[in-house]
Amino acid sequence: MHPQYHFDLQFKGSCRGFFLLHCYYHIYLWNPSTGFHKQLPLSRYGSSYRNYFYGFGYEDSTDDYFLVSISHDPKLANTKHLEIFSLRANKWKEIEGIHCPYINSSTDYPKTIGTPFNGAIHWFAFRHDHLRKDIILAFDLIERKLFEIPLPIDIDYEATNCDVWVFGEFLSIWVMDYANDTVEIWVLKEYNVHSPWTKTLVLSIDGISTKLFSPICSTKSSDIIGTEDGWRLVKYNDKGQLIESHFYSDSTHGTEVALYTESLLSLPCDNEQA
Repeated sequence: MHPQYHFDLQFKGSCRGFFLLHCYYHIYLWNPSTGFHKQLPLSRYGSSYRNYFYGFGYEDSTDDYFLVSISHDPKLANTKHLEIFSLRANKWKEIEGIHCPYINSSTDYPKTIGTPFNGAIHWFAFRHDHLRKDIILAFDLIERKLFEIPLPIDIDYEATNCDVWVFGEFLSIWVMDYANDTVEIWVLKEYNVHSPWTKTLVLSIDGISTKLFSPICSTKSSDIIGTEDGWRLVKYNDKGQLIESHFYSDSTHGTEVALYTESLLSLPCDNEQA
């Protein structure tokens, strides 16, 4: 990667030891463990259209990595484009004829990066058609189609901050409860669109000055590691108690923190560095 791009790097997802990075009009896959990096082509709408959702995942039955993009032309608000990039085919393909009444659920801090789980990419989204409701939007990498997962009821999603993540072995959401200074962890113990959600943990954020906490990952001992306001790492135990806190940046710079699992894997059909 050219040095001039390093100051505009944006994290767009990670999967099996590879980071997906976007900088200016370039997309890269990078494995920090091996130093491997590969530039990927932009989609047809990638440079001039607004991205609503972006995802990066792996499908084991085909041994292939996929990028998923949902974007729209700002001049045509009702026109959306769902595109998927196959690393094996090395090309983008638009999925036509889709019904896509979805936008980011947050306007202040849009959650555009998807969470890979169980062969699909997941986003926290809002249906802006006549149903008008918050849902989890998912894209099945095998079936190449969108589907919805209902969220827990009795939560005012407009008045809180929340997102999708993976907690242990389950698809999960975290929900900020500002009134009680807590973060609730809900899990989907059976991956099914009709399965009930279970609230498994409540974290106290009373000891966090900004009350802005975002979970990143959970450990084998069920500890939860997350960020506070983008400049401090915090760690909770399995009882929801704050046990560690470390600064990693000052609040004046746009530093991002992401989960990375060390891997010596190479990309399918590509053993050369690009």
